[in-house]
Amino acid sequence: MSGDVERLRRWRLVLGAEGTEGTGVEVQGRDRRVDEALEALYGGGEGRRGGLGASAPNVARWLGDIREYFPASVVRVMQRDAIERLDLTRLLLEPELLDAVEPDVRLVGTLLSLAKVLPERARESARAVVRKVVAELERRLADRTRAAVRGALDKAARTSRPRPSDIDWDRTIRANLRHYLPDRRTVVPERLVGHGRRRRAVQREVILCVDQSGSMASSVVYAGLFGAVLASVPALRTSVVVFDTAVVDLTERLHDPVEVLFGTTLGGGTDINRALAYCEGLVTRPERTVLVLVSDLFEGGDRREMLARAAALVRSGVQMIALLALSDDGAPAHDHDTAEAFAALGVPAFACTPDAFPDLLAAALQQQPLPGA
Repeated sequence: MSGDVERLRRWRLVLGAEGTEGTGVEVQGRDRRVDEALEALYGGGEGRRGGLGASAPNVARWLGDIREYFPASVVRVMQRDAIERLDLTRLLLEPELLDAVEPDVRLVGTLLSLAKVLPERARESARAVVRKVVAELERRLADRTRAAVRGALDKAARTSRPRPSDIDWDRTIRANLRHYLPDRRTVVPERLVGHGRRRRAVQREVILCVDQSGSMASSVVYAGLFGAVLASVPALRTSVVVFDTAVVDLTERLHDPVEVLFGTTLGGGTDINRALAYCEGLVTRPERTVLVLVSDLFEGGDRREMLARAAALVRSGVQMIALLALSDDGAPAHDHDTAEAFAALGVPAFACTPDAFPDLLAAALQQQPLPGA
């Protein structure tokens, strides 16, 4: 019986005030406050919208309420819905609201799109929100990324003719177990496996070329973070380039991912051809370069020239990858024709989650086959 009561209570909260008659449940106490928070955003009837009023205090109070009543994952969804349904973007310019929100990647994207119009008193609050999200992402992704990259570079550096000090004895023994001599109780190492001498010089070059059109907001956030992490690996020469109809090189800001993100300008058109032309000028060792183009491939510039430029990069030895999205949002809307044209050139095009990116990049650095290749 108690299970039935709980189900009716939940249905009442889902349906709003109009669900009282159908469920026979009157909400009281904490449930009433939860109901009011939901009603303010979603309304209660068909075709109706909620309303938080036009004042920042009302919104700040509502943001505080939902953080009290719902888990963080639900709060992030409700914040996103409030921005989209109730046009609250302008209210995010208020520092007291930024102090009340639950930071997440989508919110960072929204703040970056507003970066140029943020008043001075809201700018530091916005940076604090962005820095908190970046710190959480770094804890989740940075160590895995560095480990994957260093492992890939070490593996690529292994040699079958190592110096004595460079022999990897564990791998050498495993590789030669079939040459075990029982009478002498020893393994004859016919093939030596070496670590390869660790070199301080740059071994690979990585270029992240990131579309900063409005639809790519989450991808821009993750790409900026990965760029900063990769820049901390001495054996890599990492460049980060963002573009719309203009191209901006953010490589000098890679010491701080927050600076990278605030160097972007979300929104605007897309000129992939111009961006690839700039990246082409950054390539010094094509056969040791991985170029990751993060874009939905809707080209606003010269598409034919863009494809010709991509083909030239591939012919030169550059390993080029097109990521339609670098986010957890799933398969994005993208230009299917251009993705197919890229694939025909040997440039795989697919979406990638942030958690999968370290392994993808490691495979590229070892020149292993990639999805779609």
